[in-house]
Amino acid sequence: MAEINKLSAGKALEKIRSSEAKDNLSGTEKLDDKIKTLEEEVQRLRVQTRRLRRGRGAGSTGQH
Repeated sequence: MAEINKLSAGKALEKIRSSEAKDNLSGTEKLDDKIKTLEEEVQRLRVQTRRLRRGRGAGSTGQH
């Protein structure tokens, strides 16, 4: 039969908290990457919008 190691309540909580902290860190890093990607996309769309607005104003004949 396998031997069972018992932990005190304090040690068990400490072990759980340390593993949760590691999980939260990786989750935070994932969110940071997503935020960075979205900020880059927003910047790209702003540049494209400005470019389109300039192009529309220059080629407009007043028919719109």
